[in-house]
Amino acid sequence: MSQNDSQTIALIGGGPAALFSLKHILLKQIQTDKIIIFEKNGHLGMGMPYSNAGAGHEHVANVSANELPELVDDIETFVTEYPTDEFPDYIKNGHINRDQVIPRLLLGKFLENQFKKYIKMAKKSHIDVVGLTNTSVQDITTVQDGTFKIFTDNNEQLVANVVILCTGHQWLKSFEGKHKGWYDSPYPPSKFTQHTNHPVAVKGASLTAVDIIRTLSRLNGEFKHDKDDKLTYTLHSKSRNFKIDLYSLSGLLPALRFHSEDDAFSTDWKMSFKEIFEYKKNNGGFVDLDYVFDKNFKSVVKNKDPEFYNEISELSIEEFVDKMMKLRRELDSFDLFKAEYAEAEKSIKRHQSITWKEALTAFSYAMNYPAKHFSAEDMLRLNKTLMPLISIIIAALPQSSYREMITLYDAGILQLSNVDRESTVEPFENEGAIYRYQTESGDSKEISYKMYVDATGQSAMNLSDLPFDGLKESGFVSSGYLSFKETEEAIELNKKGNKQIIKGYNKNFYLKVNGLSINDHFQALDSYGKVQEKLYIMSVAYIGGLNPDYSGLDFCDTAADTIAESLAMPKMISKVDLGA
Repeated sequence: MSQNDSQTIALIGGGPAALFSLKHILLKQIQTDKIIIFEKNGHLGMGMPYSNAGAGHEHVANVSANELPELVDDIETFVTEYPTDEFPDYIKNGHINRDQVIPRLLLGKFLENQFKKYIKMAKKSHIDVVGLTNTSVQDITTVQDGTFKIFTDNNEQLVANVVILCTGHQWLKSFEGKHKGWYDSPYPPSKFTQHTNHPVAVKGASLTAVDIIRTLSRLNGEFKHDKDDKLTYTLHSKSRNFKIDLYSLSGLLPALRFHSEDDAFSTDWKMSFKEIFEYKKNNGGFVDLDYVFDKNFKSVVKNKDPEFYNEISELSIEEFVDKMMKLRRELDSFDLFKAEYAEAEKSIKRHQSITWKEALTAFSYAMNYPAKHFSAEDMLRLNKTLMPLISIIIAALPQSSYREMITLYDAGILQLSNVDRESTVEPFENEGAIYRYQTESGDSKEISYKMYVDATGQSAMNLSDLPFDGLKESGFVSSGYLSFKETEEAIELNKKGNKQIIKGYNKNFYLKVNGLSINDHFQALDSYGKVQEKLYIMSVAYIGGLNPDYSGLDFCDTAADTIAESLAMPKMISKVDLGA
């Protein structure tokens, strides 16, 4: 494509992040002549989680119709316009239960449909939208005139003025494909095709682990309801030795979905950019984690549940987490699982929220705004203390997944072991893996398996993992860092061998966080902290260090809105007519 004066925006990746980017480019009336969408798979809008790359018919999302961000249509309208008999547990007589979680493949079809509608709207407004499916971007280089050159696996070279990285999940492989019985992720689920007449080791116990449990349980047996409508599970004759051993650092299972209020996420609860910078100006250049916790969690609880607030009002973050985790540590994980299910069922039937869980979820969502402005000390506190509890609560396991897991547990097919941080798993002889760990009582264990699946979820990617050498060589992207408030703590951590502690040329110390450096508008920062105004990064694998809660459709919607707002800042009166 020859270079000219037109504005071209390139979306690298065509999943949900790109869908919401297109939505907000139109809503914010961004003036552009062309939008090019690069998608390595055959469908736009689905991404990995909602396509065959990440789901089968057995997999469900952890959102309902009521919780989806606003798009052109509601999913209920889509189901009416495009009837299907593929999902009988969700669509009954042409209607859906709006509180029920959505099958992931159905949600993917809906997102693809909405992507096509936004493309039509853009074209009616004289924006040329080019959707390049089955096209992988091999590299992105910078050009002296400020544009980007994009190289594809089809030997094409395309030029763009603005690039938004929307590449989604990235699963790195260690031994998968080289060592029999070793899988570095549960995706795509279609790679599991045969019965498993032996125990399987699964690393992880949250939503990614639930995906592999749903897949393997159906390959090796069958769920049915008995005459009393109780769910039962029967192994196939060729899988009588099948079982699943989960291994978790926390030894805990995810929390269950519960009734959530309509105002669960109020924009009033998060810090505005103006408030962030005012706070930093008056507080030594940082936003304090304790302040954000008080504003985005405790104040919410105070308004919605004064009785519970009185119990926690004087507690520090560490004391609050200890209080909330105490029961979890004392009870057997599956006994707690059953108790939380009863609590969640009561919440749903009575349409009453579980306030502290809802508020903690809201806090997780809201803290993304100030997290880039935390001190290194507070980010370490957050990751060590709060995030283990948050990750359990925000998982929001659907009730249907709970029922299947409890059925497998009661049948003696599913169990969970708590392992220490020094535990290891490595290939075993010619097949599978060997798990080595210490129990809570100090006993050493070595257990070998013919099959192992890493289900710990998306690993944080770093600068070296970014597949676009041109961006790295140009210096447009850099690793994420946070400054320390107190040099003494950094020196102490450095002495203890913490490899995340980096000494700068100015003799200051920094905490190297996972992923890339970005600002509040998701613009890339180079190693000198300079903003690369036309390069945006909302790829989930590369922003987790400075955006602790970075997954889900809500995040895609919010991040895309922020990026579009940034694009709209310099000039832009648009020709986009959303009513067309």
